[in-house]
Amino acid sequence: QLQLVESGGGLVQPGGSLRLSCAASGFTLDYYAIGWFRQAPGKEREGVSCISWSDGSTNYADSVKGRFTISRDNAKNTVYLQMNSLKPEDTAVYYCAAGRSVQPMCIRRWYGYWGQGTQVTVSS
Repeated sequence: QLQLVESGGGLVQPGGSLRLSCAASGFTLDYYAIGWFRQAPGKEREGVSCISWSDGSTNYADSVKGRFTISRDNAKNTVYLQMNSLKPEDTAVYYCAAGRSVQPMCIRRWYGYWGQGTQVTVSS
């Protein structure tokens, strides 16, 4: 059974950092892209950053470029999202998703498998 489990969310002050983890099980990721999406209250779910498992190529939303870094650990079947210089507008539920694609495009409809989400709150 395909499963994605996120962890690492929490409350952090503006300017702080968090690292989210997404552990995948039940399938081989070779032909998948893994993405991080987020949804703030009253807003649509948006793509944050995505990575191609096969070659490690990445993609970032303009709003997080230079602050967030996505990476993968092949041995652990895990994808990470390192978030630095966090801002209040980064507050959202963050979801990990997997989709059958070798391109790291954060196009929501490409992703058919989703985790349960983890809350990130940036506030003083």
